[in-house]
Amino acid sequence: MSVESGFLTDDEFLCPICLDLFTNPASTPCGHSFCLSCISTYWEGDKFCQCPLCKKMYYKKPDLQINSTLREITEHFKSMKEEQIDGVKQATPKRGKSHQHHNNLLNQIQKKLSKSFQHRKQERLASSLPETNSLMPTHHESSASAPHRRGSTPSVHGPSPLGSSPLAWSPLSGSPPDPPSRRPSRQRRSTTGGSVEVKNLPLCPTHNSAIMLYCQTDQMCICPECEEQEHPDHDVISIETQWKETKVNLSFLEKEVEDMIKERVMKLSEIRKSMSKLEVSVQAQTAGSLTLFSSLVASVERAQSDLLETLEMKRRAAELQAETSTRQIQLELEQLRTRQSQIQDLSRTQDHIEGLKTLPSLSTPLLVSDWTRPCVTLDLGTEAVYRSLSLQLQKFQDELRTIAEKGFPDTVLESSLVQTQPRDRGVQEYAVDITLNVNTAHPHLILSGDLKSVRFSERPQMLPDNPERFDRVVCVLGRQEFCRGRHYWEVEVGNKTDWDLGVARRNINRKGKLEVTPANGYWFLSLRNRMSYAFRTQPSTNVDLALHPQKIGIFVDCDNGQVSFYNVDAKIHIYTFNDTFNGSIVPFFSPCTSKNGKNEAPLTITPVNASDYY
Repeated sequence: MSVESGFLTDDEFLCPICLDLFTNPASTPCGHSFCLSCISTYWEGDKFCQCPLCKKMYYKKPDLQINSTLREITEHFKSMKEEQIDGVKQATPKRGKSHQHHNNLLNQIQKKLSKSFQHRKQERLASSLPETNSLMPTHHESSASAPHRRGSTPSVHGPSPLGSSPLAWSPLSGSPPDPPSRRPSRQRRSTTGGSVEVKNLPLCPTHNSAIMLYCQTDQMCICPECEEQEHPDHDVISIETQWKETKVNLSFLEKEVEDMIKERVMKLSEIRKSMSKLEVSVQAQTAGSLTLFSSLVASVERAQSDLLETLEMKRRAAELQAETSTRQIQLELEQLRTRQSQIQDLSRTQDHIEGLKTLPSLSTPLLVSDWTRPCVTLDLGTEAVYRSLSLQLQKFQDELRTIAEKGFPDTVLESSLVQTQPRDRGVQEYAVDITLNVNTAHPHLILSGDLKSVRFSERPQMLPDNPERFDRVVCVLGRQEFCRGRHYWEVEVGNKTDWDLGVARRNINRKGKLEVTPANGYWFLSLRNRMSYAFRTQPSTNVDLALHPQKIGIFVDCDNGQVSFYNVDAKIHIYTFNDTFNGSIVPFFSPCTSKNGKNEAPLTITPVNASDYY
């Protein structure tokens, strides 16, 4: 077929989505053809699929296959166009006016080829903007200027020379085909719906083509040429589709890690509750034994000493076990939260290839312990002590045997403590957000990044000696100041052996040795040697506590001059001091020294549960 007789235009072999010659063309059930990767990307994420041309709706995504016949025709068309252009050049006369006439005709054909292709390219790009999301002609197009589309009536003079195609072209028609030299580059392929342009994708090192496909059979990213040559019968989908499926697996992986985190958080809460119950049991047994042996001086001193020693050893062993389990769980929580953060970052990445490369490392299970078994043993082991005592004291045999078998009820001690202690309701309603003032911290104190925790360090920090900083007493003040109203906050003390908590006047002296009494602007509760509680008056006011608190609540009523302390976990009032505050007051914290490693735990300001009233 020669140029004068006409040949098919590019419109017959252009993908309506990427505006390039078909690559692996696939046909929809409605009869329209598109590049397989283009139509797959166009339908990604849609619940229902719609043909971009005729808008036919498919409520189930069609199973598209490559149209081998159309692909072969497209390749044949490429070769035919090249042969036709070469034939025009070879048929051009070499002499005389005929030679000049044919040269002019050839130049006009080439100009029309270039101009028509550029015009048709612009119109197709305009019709595929994301705002319209349609490939049909707009109302601005006319039959004379708009490019011919599949299924439209051609604007040519006279019948088509080919007869079989409504878009056939001849040198006299006004719509010449695109010359091979002006075809759009395959590197500029794009799709509708906001997909990433091919020019932004990495290139295949073998074929120098954009890597836009994923071979599920070989689990690797490939380009279209790789698919044709090396993966012809494999399951191949677009990278975007594969990445969306991978992100679903990421969400399951993230949920699994999240469940593991929740399990360990619950285990930490279980440990704290177990230690609280253990403490109640220890205190109950201690108080009961002291009452039982009060009338026995000499005969039961050894039994009493053995019993208290056994209880203390059990408690220390349980505390050590709880601390070890807590540290291990916290370490696993850090690892799991780090893995969770990495998974979240990976799920948000736009680099699909890097995401697929990184996923295997994040899918590897972490080495974590099994926390299904109890971490704290509640068995106090006092049965042997009581049985030994029952043999020595026959008159107490019945009573001691009952205690050895059943022990002292925890509820008896708790109910008596609650009835003898005054209780306030609703102090949590006055909760405030307390943070530590770094400018006041003693050089041996280490503050956390969120200014919610403080601990003692054997090595002092190099800090400026400003007027606000304490230089002798290892303490730190809060940033918040109060001069009126009511305020409440809670501090986790755990199993520390020594600490000081309360409030202080804002303008107190902070240099040298301090007299920490209310007269000098200090109102706080102290713990010494794990057992001795006292309020720092002159002299100190001892506070007897049967239950050792794990968390202390501090309530300040500036208008009425009250400072109150509470056992948060047991919901018990500890002590209230009445005074007159002159000027502003600030929260006061002292974790005390480490006591040779026995008091290394920090003081931590914790959130207040406003719904759990005392």
